[in-house]
Amino acid sequence: MDLSALSLLVDIIDAGNLSRAARQLGMSRANVSKRLNHFERQLGAELLRRSTRQLEPTELGRQLYEHGRAIRHELLAARESVQSLGKRLSGTVRLAVPSGFGQHTMSAWFIEFMRMYPAITLNVIFDNDIEDLIKGAVDFSIRVMGETPTNAVAHSLGDIEYVACATPELAREVGMPGSLEPLRDLPLITSELTGERLQLAGLWGTAGARPHIRPRLMSANFFFLRDAILQGIGVGLVPQYMVATDLAAGTLVQLPLPPRELAFLRTTMYLLYMPARYQTRAVTTLIAFLREKAMAAMAQ
Repeated sequence: MDLSALSLLVDIIDAGNLSRAARQLGMSRANVSKRLNHFERQLGAELLRRSTRQLEPTELGRQLYEHGRAIRHELLAARESVQSLGKRLSGTVRLAVPSGFGQHTMSAWFIEFMRMYPAITLNVIFDNDIEDLIKGAVDFSIRVMGETPTNAVAHSLGDIEYVACATPELAREVGMPGSLEPLRDLPLITSELTGERLQLAGLWGTAGARPHIRPRLMSANFFFLRDAILQGIGVGLVPQYMVATDLAAGTLVQLPLPPRELAFLRTTMYLLYMPARYQTRAVTTLIAFLREKAMAAMAQ
């Protein structure tokens, strides 16, 4: 089999269409199309179904794509092994992490990793956007989400649980409600996403109706929310990891809501990467390190 043609098939499927593949390969579209047609004639079978906007692999095309991608990754791994022979593990890893959990918890992990592997360079993006991964701007992403992209490999790192909490002084003033319903009469501090979930769950009334729960303060910045909760501005409804230290120290107290009351807010943290992209040893080493750290943290 023509391995160069097999590699071309991988490039075309990854790119999504002939024109994009041609630009990425520095070739003309006509040349790419000619080489693909020649490969199909050699095999005596159609590999891609053409349309005006995109290409869809046939069953044989998909199988050959998987084989071609595996061969390419093995060759890249062999080349990296030769180049790194006798050297420290090195390279650059680009990754994106959630702004809240990333800054609060993962920052210390990155420092620890860099001390373990001083020749590895990290480029860490703190945001909640999935587009960096889709566009290939990062090697992998860690995201908190309900459903993962169908075209990405996803590894669960554990669930994010939510708690309702307040300063001891505010808790004495407003009481210790044991359900969500009393929160409608209290100043609530939470994220914009949690506010949306409250609305979807029917716990936040629509315009013109009496609201069940309407937050007094909402923000996407969990550090700002935590500061407001610690200042006694209101009752916090936030991820447990953000206030775990404060709860342990007694500067905040957890309201006795049954776990089932907040179960609808539970989300999952995933480590995501695109299967078509080769992962260097530096990337796989960091992925393994972060998975171990996250699983240990979630188990606490």
